Order: sequence, then structure tokens, then C-alpha cells
Amino acid sequence: MILVADSSALVALAACDSLALLDEIFGQVIVPEAVFNEVVRADKFQSNRLKDYLHNKICTVEMQRFVYLDAFADAGETEAMLLYKEVAADYLLIDDKRGRKIASINQIRTIGSLGVLLQAKRMGLVSHIAPRMRQITERPIFISEGLVATVLELAGELGQLP
Repeated sequence: MILVADSSALVALAACDSLALLDEIFGQVIVPEAVFNEVVRADKFQSNRLKDYLHNKICTVEMQRFVYLDAFADAGETEAMLLYKEVAADYLLIDDKRGRKIASINQIRTIGSLGVLLQAKRMGLVSHIAPRMRQITERPIFISEGLVATVLELAGELGQLP
């Protein structure tokens, strides 16, 4: 399977030391140059870890496809959706709610960082996801409390976060 990644979910998975799960679950992980440039800026959280992880996963977007966007789409989201179409990827890794709606309009199949953790548990790659989710929620990363509760319930771990 091919996974194209956007920046927000990569940062969340880096925060809980779970980037390797992407390779185990999906096989091939790629990012467009704009996403790589976003996440490796010196002022970005987890930039060094992401630079190491993504160093051989960068693809140039040919801009020969089109996607519907809104006025708020950044270069990373735009290139990630275009790359998804170009390589006929299986999933787009994206956490941003607005971005996921735009992806849906473009018939792009999405998964978020918490969905990756849930899938890793279902596949037996991790035994518990609550500790990893705690690491994400303790960082400057926004994930709604409702989504956290839903994912913990699906994982059979409800009540395991403070």
C-alpha cells in the first residue's frame, strides 16, 4: 500500500514515537516536498526526528492532476492531495478536519494519526494506544477530546487517559 502524508499527522506520530508504525502498516510512505519543508523547519516541533524519518521518502509533485481546494489550503495539503492522485495512493495521512473534508470532496481516502494507532493495535503491532495518545495530547497538538474518547473506546481503553 502507498500512504501519502501531510504534516499535522506526521508531527503527532513523531510526538509519540510512532512513525515506524506507518512503514509497518502501509509499506510505502511518501511525502511531497512542501510537506517535508514544512516539518523540518528549525522552529517546528519534532523537526529533527521527522527529517531523519523522511529523508528518503520525498517525492516531487508533477502538477499534472487537479484537486478541488478551498481558500485555506496550504502548499503541503495541496501537494499531498496532488501526489495522492499522481501515484494512485491508498491513503492520505491527515489530521486537519477541514483538510479531511477537502480530501473527501476529491475522493481521497484518509486516515489520521489516531486511526494509525488504532490500526496498529488491531494488527497487534502495539498492545496499548492510550500511552501514545497521552504523549500526543500533552504536546502542542490539538486533537478534540471527543475524538480521543471515541478512539480509546474503539481500542477498549476508555478511561485510561487522565
